[in-house]
Amino acid sequence: MRIVGFGTRVLNFLIDTAIIFIIAYILKKVWDWYVIFYQYTPYNFGEIFAPVLVIYYFLFELIFTRTPGKWLTGSKVKNKTGGRPVFWQFIVRSIIRLTIIDAFFIPFLEMPLHDYLSKTRVVEA
Repeated sequence: MRIVGFGTRVLNFLIDTAIIFIIAYILKKVWDWYVIFYQYTPYNFGEIFAPVLVIYYFLFELIFTRTPGKWLTGSKVKNKTGGRPVFWQFIVRSIIRLTIIDAFFIPFLEMPLHDYLSKTRVVEA
């Protein structure tokens, strides 16, 4: 079980964030149409982006143990013993990503906060 490097993690983040941004942007435009024609409650982009981010990471990692970014870089999520993470670990990973301080723990823990708290690692596939 070989843990991926910082550069791979950054590439995963950039790819997945671009995909999440596109999905959230499309959903925002569709929702704005409903706001105009049916007087639904308007939401700002962040209120759409955050749930899309959590759902995206949760579903991809729960079903495949990897996101599209991880597929492209040849990495996947494993627990500390090298097995498949359990349900709660995927929930923790997904929700902690919403915090601003997630990446600030890398210099101290040598991993993001979502890996540390969920007791998971991103390893080469």
